[in-house]
Amino acid sequence: MGGLDGTAIEFSPLLPWVVLIPLFVLAAAAVLVALIRRASGTAWRMLGLAALAVALLNPSLVQEDRQPIKDVAVLVVDESPSQNIGERRARTERALGDVQERLARFPDLEIRVVRTSGAEGGVGGAIEETKLFEVLDRALSDLPRRRMAGAVFITDGQVHDVPGEGKGLGDLGPIHTLLTGEHDEADRRLAVVKAPSFGLVGKPVTVTVRVEDMPGNQSPDAVVNIRQDGGAPRPFRVPVGRDMPLEFTLDHGGQNVFEMEVAAAPQELTLANNKAAVVISGVRDRLRVLLVSGEPHAGERTWRNLLKADPGVDLVHFTILRPPEKQDGTPIRELSLIAFPIRELFEIKLDEFDLIIFDRYRRRGVLPQLYLSNIANYVENGGALLEAGGASFSNSMSLYRTPLGAVLPGEPTGEVIEQPFKPMVTELGRRHPVTSGLPGDVQPGAPAGTEPGWGRWFRQLDVTPLQGSVVMEGVAGRPLMILNRVGEGRVAQIASDQLWLWSRGYEGGGPQAELLRRLAHWLMKEPELEENDLRAKVEGNRIMIERRSLEPDPRAVELTSPSNDVRGVDLTEDGNGLATASLLATEPGIYRISDGERTALAVVGAVNPPELADVRTTGDRMEPAAAVSGGGIHWLADGDIDIRRTRPDRDQTGRNWIGLRSNGDYVVTGVSEASLLPAGLVVLLVVGALLAAWRREGR
Repeated sequence: MGGLDGTAIEFSPLLPWVVLIPLFVLAAAAVLVALIRRASGTAWRMLGLAALAVALLNPSLVQEDRQPIKDVAVLVVDESPSQNIGERRARTERALGDVQERLARFPDLEIRVVRTSGAEGGVGGAIEETKLFEVLDRALSDLPRRRMAGAVFITDGQVHDVPGEGKGLGDLGPIHTLLTGEHDEADRRLAVVKAPSFGLVGKPVTVTVRVEDMPGNQSPDAVVNIRQDGGAPRPFRVPVGRDMPLEFTLDHGGQNVFEMEVAAAPQELTLANNKAAVVISGVRDRLRVLLVSGEPHAGERTWRNLLKADPGVDLVHFTILRPPEKQDGTPIRELSLIAFPIRELFEIKLDEFDLIIFDRYRRRGVLPQLYLSNIANYVENGGALLEAGGASFSNSMSLYRTPLGAVLPGEPTGEVIEQPFKPMVTELGRRHPVTSGLPGDVQPGAPAGTEPGWGRWFRQLDVTPLQGSVVMEGVAGRPLMILNRVGEGRVAQIASDQLWLWSRGYEGGGPQAELLRRLAHWLMKEPELEENDLRAKVEGNRIMIERRSLEPDPRAVELTSPSNDVRGVDLTEDGNGLATASLLATEPGIYRISDGERTALAVVGAVNPPELADVRTTGDRMEPAAAVSGGGIHWLADGDIDIRRTRPDRDQTGRNWIGLRSNGDYVVTGVSEASLLPAGLVVLLVVGALLAAWRREGR
């Protein structure tokens, strides 16, 4: 750039102003007196005093060498998902190229192009909100505002971070918006108005949805299909434009995922906002447990204390303190205060219990066969049963010789083994979530013959496993704990009554509380304790896939993204029944993982992001920024837009043109200074004026 000259006159007084001002006042007074008296030579004296005064002010000519600075124009390109609709993306790129070509004509203008792709920090770089002003601020972080010529936004107008009333935008220059869509666009979308974050298992929850038809779609109602945890879709007819409450029942604890999709309207910009999802955490109100204790023993109170200590457990304890055959003359009035409600528990309200535990129970005629048959039916219909047998389980009074024998997985051989042993987790048990990785168990890779770190038991019942999974063994590898599914329910059988030794800390104790917690959760069908299951969870932007199986399974799983892209994912087996994989989520929404038999869902990021709430092109959101900065809003569909350089005090936009202000900023690269009154000239003027005044007075 060629240099520009800036010339100015500057004064550098030879004396302080406190001295100069009184001198100037005295000189002015003397001249005034001379003028009043009309003294001869006054004009020459005035000339001499003026020359002396100017000399004392020491004027100089200052010349600056100025280097002009280019103004900066920022082009902000919207690459949010809504820009993929129709011709918006192609129109954006054409407009960007055209604007750059037009701006290249101005040599005093620097062009900065910034794009919003991944800038909002969404899932995997995916954009959940369009934040163009955040991107603009970052582009201007190193730029003084006086260099701003203006900004041009190429967008569909769905911008979610426009400052309220355009505050703070006045010094950025004109902010222009070039809209990439079409006039009068129409669309349908599904919105979740209200949904709970958690609910009680087995109880109804209400989700309120709303179907909105943007101008152009005028249907009175629409069909919304809803899947619960990837199951079969259920259709609901929902009125358009009104909130509609829908009721569902949570089937299990943990995440319950409801996928919703509304049928397409006659005019649609995108089907992405026809989908929505709700994730509701299922929690159990209270676990209702029926503990049936038979023959009294040292571990009976351990069972009771363990269950009563949990505030989430409602315990009903049915215990036989005095068998019917005992005749000792005790008066009837001293046997009990009230009659125990046997019929109410084992017939009328049996289905209200979540878990039934039999602890060393044996047939004594207290519970009729009909009630035991009710319990067997309760299990087959989805109930949970835990049986911990004592020595009586192996004789003729065994609970196995009742209708409950049809659901118990282990048949007693009649042998009771009385010798110390340490419970051992079987190879199958190391793959089962109930017993895998129990605290104190033998670690993987330990030398053969290594024993677990928990204490010993001293009694085991010999049983033959007829069905189910043997997850723990005792003396000589005989089955100690068997887990089985019966109909829709589940059964756990422990072939010993010595579990209480662990809770008493004998020989260091053992993981009794953890084992029973897992047992209860498995019996209650909690998803995290399923032994053959496919699960997915989300940690930040990553999807963690887990497949648990009792048998090695080398198959890959199939991952379907929210945009219906399908890919295979290999899992890594850890040797304990758990195969895992981790991958980065590239977009928000619902990911579906399937191995051909089971399906898992992973909800990543905002399932219903603001970016897809309304995808119609509009200039309303950018109106405050345009009003404050003097910018304009133009539709690319209406034709080409001209670009001009404008003065800051002139209009910045017109019918088919936009302006970028010319600030004229510069930097000073050099300064030269020359005195306007050399000393010789000053002396000559003063002496000459005084001589002229003296000569005038001498006439």
